[in-house]
Amino acid sequence: MTPKPMPPLRLILAAALVLAPLLPALWGLWRQGTIGPVVAVLGGLAGIGGVALMIQLYVRDLRTVAAHAAQLAAGPTEAVPPLPVTASRPVRAAAAAAVRLHRVMNARTELALAQLEANESIIEALHDPLVLVGAERQVARANQAARALFGDRILDRDLAASLRNPAVLEAVDAVLKGGASRILEFSLPVPVERMFEVRVKPFQRRVPRPALGEDGEAAGTVPGRMVILTLHDITALRRSEQMRADFIANASHELRTPLSSLLGFIETLRGPAREDLEAHERFLSIMQDQASRMARLVNDLLSLSRIELDEHMAPAGTVDVLDRLDGVMAALELKAASRRIRLTLEAPDGLPPVVGDEDQLTQVFQNLVSNAIKYTRENTDVTVAVSLADGVAVGVSGPAGRGGRGMPMVAVAVRDQGEGIARTHLPRLTERFYRVDAARSRAMGGTGLGLAIVKHIVNRHRGRLTIESAVGVGSTFTVYLPAASEESGEGRAAEPARRQA
Repeated sequence: MTPKPMPPLRLILAAALVLAPLLPALWGLWRQGTIGPVVAVLGGLAGIGGVALMIQLYVRDLRTVAAHAAQLAAGPTEAVPPLPVTASRPVRAAAAAAVRLHRVMNARTELALAQLEANESIIEALHDPLVLVGAERQVARANQAARALFGDRILDRDLAASLRNPAVLEAVDAVLKGGASRILEFSLPVPVERMFEVRVKPFQRRVPRPALGEDGEAAGTVPGRMVILTLHDITALRRSEQMRADFIANASHELRTPLSSLLGFIETLRGPAREDLEAHERFLSIMQDQASRMARLVNDLLSLSRIELDEHMAPAGTVDVLDRLDGVMAALELKAASRRIRLTLEAPDGLPPVVGDEDQLTQVFQNLVSNAIKYTRENTDVTVAVSLADGVAVGVSGPAGRGGRGMPMVAVAVRDQGEGIARTHLPRLTERFYRVDAARSRAMGGTGLGLAIVKHIVNRHRGRLTIESAVGVGSTFTVYLPAASEESGEGRAAEPARRQA
């Protein structure tokens, strides 16, 4: 790039200003007769021309250095723009210094960018949600864990739009106004209740000064007070504490009756019935039933405890529902045949897999089909119907149930033709140890925990359990599970295929 020359008029005026002290001297010499007028005029013009030439050379050199520096600032990191061939030695020295400065600044910029990228990656990879809140309680930053918990819309909005806990919002406001750090606990009720320990800490950062002050102070930076929220999930800890208390309470309540029976029979066998072989045979059979019931009860309690412990952590695997149902129905075929019950599976073609844990979903299907076999009438059908449903239609919407478009759901409905259940009992069927007919349930080997286990597994899978029943007609238990992929539409319109076991 060749620098433009200075305009002639400006150049002459600049030279005249530089020679302003010399021109009166020439005028005085002419007046004294020391020099003639022609010599005085020629001397003045020569002085102005020489100074103008020197100014032109210096301006050219300055513009050459400025243009070279501008090219360095706008150009690539490694390439160095060439200097004009006519560039002087001082210009080349200044340009070389600018190149060195440019390379040093580039190296420092790359280092700063690398450190910034590493910091961003570390913050994004944190397992715990982290939220940075600025003035007016606006969310300035949220890492991946926080966005997964509250949704992407948390950014650039009031924290209260995503986190509506009054205690947390009050703590944030207090710290923003200059208060000390705070630690408190709160719970998020949906999609599954989770407990968090939140730390609210002040964060001081430097932000650009918006404008010069009235005193003309140079623009710099001013302190900006912000708040960092870090959330630690303590659901497992709190549930462990609660489960220990619940296990003791439930076990002591449910085990009291069979234990009392066992102790009574043992006392009888060691006392009055010591020599009565017929009583031995009868009492030992009852004792075996009671011991088996206690074993089933303990197994169900332990299973329920494990499920509740992980309920807040959604599964990440995929499960073929039809494959699991085929296995469950094959395993229960003999049990159904003993009561002359026919097992039928109805399912469309092209059914997508669901997001879930294979073992837990197998347990859900086994509990529902086994219950249907127990409570349906003899010589009737138990039908398992699989279909596709919209999440909005069943009250499940968006990822993690936080709004948005309804996700595709796979519905598994287990229908029996039993006596049915009165409407007043339906809301309580999934409670622990709740039985519509306690005597009949115990006689059939039930522990009262099966539907509670089903409910907690479905909650963990971010699904839904619905129960429909009519007295004298039968009951339908339907489980809705989120599909692992978008439905192609082919399976929805396909004619259901019927399979009988």
